[in-house]
Amino acid sequence: MKKTKRSTVKRVPKRGLYDQKSIYKLLDRNHLCHVGFIYEDFPVVIPTLYGRKENTIFLHGAVVSRLMTSLKKEIPLCISIAKTTGIVLARSAFNHSLNYESVILYGNGRLVEGFEKEEALKAISDHLIIGRWEECRPPTTKELKATHVISIDLDEVSAKVRTGGPQDDKEDYSSEYWAGVIPIKEGFGVPQPDQQLPDRLKKIPASVQNLTHKTNN
Repeated sequence: MKKTKRSTVKRVPKRGLYDQKSIYKLLDRNHLCHVGFIYEDFPVVIPTLYGRKENTIFLHGAVVSRLMTSLKKEIPLCISIAKTTGIVLARSAFNHSLNYESVILYGNGRLVEGFEKEEALKAISDHLIIGRWEECRPPTTKELKATHVISIDLDEVSAKVRTGGPQDDKEDYSSEYWAGVIPIKEGFGVPQPDQQLPDRLKKIPASVQNLTHKTNN
């Protein structure tokens, strides 16, 4: 990973992170990214799932989608992953903020084919829920043919994280206005089996049990 001019955090630079450990950690606990690129001379941003394996991010989609038809040409792209973790209320409206974690990646995509393609799809599945790939039907030849996978190396990437309370102006600390942080928490609820033939789905698979148990304990 390299720190470049465009990946360097400019606004509140002390919040910027560039080390591999921090970036992997943020990527691995999120699931949705937004991919920005130029399509027919205008900017497009598309939300999609992603997966990480070592120093590579994988995206997948229908071969006819504009995301896949564009990225397979190895055009420049920007990927953003972000999540809010708290609402920060200051004494003044001007200083209200959010606590958040985010990652920005710059690069060019590469079309993944052959055996590597199935490995990349497994990486996306494992990123969503570890162990699920082995618990369901693998993709057919037809499904693989209808799907493109794009890889992007984590070379030019940075993270930015805000934590802590409000940062008010000095004169506002003598006021009576309430200030503080409202944490935003997420978790997984009780698994709900598909209502198509639910009697066949009484046993919850290990991957789902591990995910919900880990989250709720």
